[in-house]
Amino acid sequence: MIKFRLIYPKWEKLEGQTIFNLPPHGPVVFAAALPPDVDVEFTDENVEELVYDDSVDFVGISMMLTTQIMRGWEIADEYRRRGKKVIFGGISTMLHAEETMEHADSIFLGEAETRMEQVFEDFKNNKLQKVYNFMGKHPDITLIGPARRDILKKDLYYHKGVRMVDLFHASRGCKFNCYPCAVSYLGGRCFRPRPIEKAIEELETIDNNRLFIVDNSLAQDKQWEMDLFKEMIPLKKKWCSHTIEDKPEVLDLAAQAGAWFVYQAIFDTSDFIRERVKRYHDHGIAVEGTILLGMDNQTEDDIKRLVDFLLEIDLDLAEFTVLTPFPHTKTFDDMRKENRILHYNWNQFNAGKVVIQPKHMSPERLQELYHYAWDTFYKEESQTEKMFKLFSKVVQKEIADGTFRHRRHNMATSSFGKEIKRNN
Repeated sequence: MIKFRLIYPKWEKLEGQTIFNLPPHGPVVFAAALPPDVDVEFTDENVEELVYDDSVDFVGISMMLTTQIMRGWEIADEYRRRGKKVIFGGISTMLHAEETMEHADSIFLGEAETRMEQVFEDFKNNKLQKVYNFMGKHPDITLIGPARRDILKKDLYYHKGVRMVDLFHASRGCKFNCYPCAVSYLGGRCFRPRPIEKAIEELETIDNNRLFIVDNSLAQDKQWEMDLFKEMIPLKKKWCSHTIEDKPEVLDLAAQAGAWFVYQAIFDTSDFIRERVKRYHDHGIAVEGTILLGMDNQTEDDIKRLVDFLLEIDLDLAEFTVLTPFPHTKTFDDMRKENRILHYNWNQFNAGKVVIQPKHMSPERLQELYHYAWDTFYKEESQTEKMFKLFSKVVQKEIADGTFRHRRHNMATSSFGKEIKRNN
């Protein structure tokens, strides 16, 4: 039996925002692909202290965000100093492969299903390869089984007494190619839906009634999307996701299937956006706007008008970020070619700190406008208060359909709820 230590590095959270930690998805999906003779122990450094363990045989470091990678390198350097072999994987390993190789005995690029037997056989025979590169060589989507959520210490994923959502995916790949996004590089431009019966099988294994469906976009195949929602209805889950199609027949099924809120990119002040948000609301689905600041077509006045527009259309939540050039995106290629990337301190590439020279203002002014956007949108109601409203709505739905469970950690008696009541 190989004793394998899987680590998810911590990162600095954005100043002034409500801090909560979700159980990470990448590590639990990866753990499901491990051979049966691997004893995996997982540490999420965002919710527990990392204690270096010299009794482990092999160390894996799973990294999702660019802002995690320098901490991941530190952990690897220490374990290698102690004589342990270290392998890296995950999204940001793929984005920063060359740099990460300098801190690793091995790096794994691509999707893990059906590939881990080779990696661990090589480890046992002391023939670990420097790079296992499966980029663009996608495994059979039908082989993706339920994630290994048993490796999580679930009691650590509460926010003020409220259990956070569990993460789940029903597809991989994305047919879209958005300017600041690396998904087409990571997972390909081909939409790869899991068989619906496999997705439902996994959903039935999740003991949490509240979910985040982390697919890049559910709005890629209307018939598949509608069929998925139909099969989800009897499960009575409550979920949030990235964009779904805003056609009435899709929204109606989504609402029946438990759609709680969606993340909707808001890039202008058009009637198209206004009507799209209204259609979600008309079906009882809340909206968290994702707003990118610092695009080349935005002036200071444009950003201020956009913030005013968000208040007009009654968004339930808003998440502001600044344009950040992550490697293997068109943004990165353009900004590097134009010499507009200010530095390569990856800790600062967290989408909340300006690392580029904007076209229409100074970096300092864009940073000020980023804080202005957060402060203005949440001036009348704090982010915590707006989040509580969303939780209240989902609890009301759970009570209505009989899925609300009174337990030690429930929203009605949580410090989260009591805090809001004191402030009102």
